[in-house]
Amino acid sequence: MIARKWGRIVNITGKSEPEGLDAAFATKVAVHAWAKGLSREIGEHGITINCIPPGRIMSEQIRRNYAPDYRERFAEEEIPVGYWGEPEDLAALPVFLASPVARYITGTVIPVEWGAEVSVLGTGFGSDHP
Repeated sequence: MIARKWGRIVNITGKSEPEGLDAAFATKVAVHAWAKGLSREIGEHGITINCIPPGRIMSEQIRRNYAPDYRERFAEEEIPVGYWGEPEDLAALPVFLASPVARYITGTVIPVEWGAEVSVLGTGFGSDHP
């Protein structure tokens, strides 16, 4: 990338607001900080680096781990837009960030999420799913 004077790095990470004691949150925050620092070193070479923490995106894992009625109730009660994101909702941002048009966006953390402003802790929708 340095030799070509152009490149894009897009990290799909995770939210950085801990809901409890979990080492995964610390690693996600570390990737966000690393990307910010690296952006200052590689920017002069035309390389950008950004992080995308996805919100609730429907996936095979979600379908496998959560019953349909639970997913529907969660969407209605906890997701302000009222539905789970689809993979293409997430995919739009990295496609943009990987393009030449996003040349001035670097060192950022840009969530693709559902408009939530508060944690879902204590709502019954935490790790105690059916």
